[in-house]
Order: sequence, then structure tokens, then C-alpha cells
Amino acid sequence: MTSPLPTIFIISGGIGSSGEHLVDTVLAQYPDSNVKVTVVGSVRQAGQVLDTLAQAQSVGALVVHTLVDKPLRDLLLQQAQNLGVATVDLTGSLIDWLTSALGQQPVSLPGLYRQIHSQYFERVAAIDYTMAHDDGKNPEGWPQADVVLVGVSRVGKTPLSLYLAVLGWKVANYPLVPQIPVPEALFDLDPNRVFGITISFDQLVIHRLRRQAHLGTVGPSAYVDPETVEEELREAKRIFRRGGFQVIDMTDKPIELGADEVQRRITPRR
Repeated sequence: MTSPLPTIFIISGGIGSSGEHLVDTVLAQYPDSNVKVTVVGSVRQAGQVLDTLAQAQSVGALVVHTLVDKPLRDLLLQQAQNLGVATVDLTGSLIDWLTSALGQQPVSLPGLYRQIHSQYFERVAAIDYTMAHDDGKNPEGWPQADVVLVGVSRVGKTPLSLYLAVLGWKVANYPLVPQIPVPEALFDLDPNRVFGITISFDQLVIHRLRRQAHLGTVGPSAYVDPETVEEELREAKRIFRRGGFQVIDMTDKPIELGADEVQRRITPRR
């Protein structure tokens, strides 16, 4: 008979990220283990606590909790003891010690740390989104983007995307490749959020020659052929016009200025 999968429930008044991070850190010490981890977030009612404890009892799970609401925490501890459910309290002892040491009661607001540091978490989320939507990946997520950059290879889409992401913008980018049709999903987006990125013919050829040399490619290729490059730039302009996309020319322009131009154009509409 197969033994049940070890299970950990993480109960939190917020989204449960701190408890999940600690559990993942410990589980990393058991690289070949198979443990089911379930996060139960936004726990604000007694019923939520009781339901989760009942589930934990039914599968013999461990309950890890980060509740800062004392009545809920006390309820959880008492009911867990009644049900014989093992628990690990990640915040209670620290809160009790600080309350005594400071002579001050905690405000007991779930998710307060995340609220205070919301800008940091927004930037992390923007970077995660941008990395996941680089170079045309995951087009189904484009509607969630703040900005979508479109252009031929080596015009600087990825560096510009990452710079904007660090500033808190969720950015997707799509490469225009000869002979590959542009997905219709691109033209379904709000054109005010889509930017065509272009660059002068001379600089584009230089960038591509450097890229080709870096990859160890020797000799002529369509990638650096002048006529092909010219046609790619012309086709890109046709696509920009069809979509009604705003165009940013990155010729002789540092990433910072390009990012500033994107922000100035899109911020009033955001």
C-alpha cells in the first residue's frame, strides 16, 4: 500500500509568501523529497482556520502558520491541539517577545510588511513578468503587459524591456522575423501600449555583425545582408503603421533615454 504524501499547510493572514519561503528553504535540504505544500492565504475568519485544520487532520499534515491576529492564532493553536494536528508557529513567539520587550501591542494587520514595501514587490513582479515574456514568449500574457515592444532583431528590445521592468513596468517584447507571420493577438492590444522600436540601417548592420562575430559565425548571411536588412526595416514600418503603434527610434540613443521616452508617452494614459 502506498504511504500518503507528506503534506504541509501554510496558513497566513496575508498571501503566505514568508511562510512559503521558509518552508521551501528547509525543503531544499531534502533534494529528493516529495512533499505537498498548500498555501492558505487571506485567512481572516475562524471558519477558515477550522476548515484548514480539519483538512490537515484528515491527511496527517503539518500546519505552519504566520498569523498576526492573536485571537485567530490562539484559536488555531487550541483547535490544533484538540485535533492532534502538529503546528509550527513562525510569528507568535517573536510577537510575544517584542510585545514584552517594547511594552507595546502589535497592530495585528495581516500583510502589513507587503503593504509598506509594495513598490519593491511591484518591481519584482514586473521583472518576473518581463523575463517570462521576453522574445515573444507567452503571448497569452500580453494583455497584462503595461508595455509591449516590437521590432526586428538587434534594435534593443530586451535591454529596453529589462530597464523598464526595473522601474516597475511589466514589459513584453516580440521579435519581427522574416517569413514568420505576426500573430493577430499583437493587433488586438491597445495600440497606445505597443511601441515599434527601430534603429538606423547602419547601426543595425553593425549590431548584427557584432552579434554574428560573438556567435562565431563567419562569412555572409541573410542576417547581415544589406538588402535583407533594408527589407526587414521596411516591413517593420508597415507593421507599425498597420497596428497604429507608436515608434521610438533608438539610433544613437542610450537605453535610459529610450525608457524615458516610453514612460513619457504612456504615463498620461496609464
